[in-house]
Amino acid sequence: MKFQVLSLIGHAPHPLTGELPTAADRLEQVLAVGEAAERLGFDAYALGERHAGPFLSSSPTAVLGALAARTSRIRLLTGVTVVAILDPVRVAEDYATLDQLSRGRVELVIGKGAEAGHFDLFGLDESRQWDLQREKYELLRRLWSEEGVDWEGEFRPPLKGVTTVPRPYDGVPRVWHGSATSRNSPELAARHGDPLFTANAIQPRAAYARLIAHYRERFEEHGHDPAQARVAAGSGGLLIADTPREAVVRYKDLYEARVRQTFRPHLEGKAGYNTPFRTIEEAIADGPQLIGSPQQIIDKILGYHEVYGHDLQSITVDGFGQSTAEQTETLQRFAEEIAPVVRKEAPSTLWED
Repeated sequence: MKFQVLSLIGHAPHPLTGELPTAADRLEQVLAVGEAAERLGFDAYALGERHAGPFLSSSPTAVLGALAARTSRIRLLTGVTVVAILDPVRVAEDYATLDQLSRGRVELVIGKGAEAGHFDLFGLDESRQWDLQREKYELLRRLWSEEGVDWEGEFRPPLKGVTTVPRPYDGVPRVWHGSATSRNSPELAARHGDPLFTANAIQPRAAYARLIAHYRERFEEHGHDPAQARVAAGSGGLLIADTPREAVVRYKDLYEARVRQTFRPHLEGKAGYNTPFRTIEEAIADGPQLIGSPQQIIDKILGYHEVYGHDLQSITVDGFGQSTAEQTETLQRFAEEIAPVVRKEAPSTLWED
């Protein structure tokens, strides 16, 4: 298995102390943790994209560009690029530029995003979100794989003989499709033979397993080799302790305060927005959160692998307001005590071809 570190660049007060770093300090922390991830042997570092709520990830290309300049090996992913609200020409240009700067280390994870407010912000009809995502992604594919593109669609002016520049560094970057609650993304991924990135962040395991099963079924029905149906999985945050008991004692207040802080009443009952795992005991037992001793976390990841068959596991270490030193320590423990065991038990050829 391969491993990725994901940050949404959250910028909310610490759930227990109320402390809030400056925007500049928070962005520097993201870069420092990205450098640490490369040094510790992680395969990829990903940044989300949010245009509403307490986040600093409205310009992921700028932050990834800074990280590209401070690293040399680690792959640079998004999580997700909200292609439904963006101009595909701009996406093609921006990420091809980043791909050139990083010498071919860029991959996109596209999706409609987890903040409903961004559709109003960009003057778009949220009820058409899946139509927007499909049309804009399919134009992006053409812009990256063809030159002199003639195109006409519903959501932007026509194109005549367009070649976006720069071109990607070494062929079309891999595009994953982020999947959380709907069959639309798995269907689009399967149609084009693309990999799927399951959120695996809030809902119970069975909900994500159904979407992955649909993706694999449709992938083959669309005529693609089922052996090429790559899957990645997120997680709901990583907290490591020496023992299961210590994990509960050490992190209970922190975890449950963050759950209360991030609860969105206006989205109550809507799948994929508010975690049903309100206590740390529930999260450890049944949630996607990776909280516990190293062995507990190993067992949970391998348990997901049994169901998902995934190649890439994403972890998040900055979701609870911890310091740079605490996040780096968590990454180091994961790299030394957890990753080697999971890599051996669940090998993957992703990024080895």
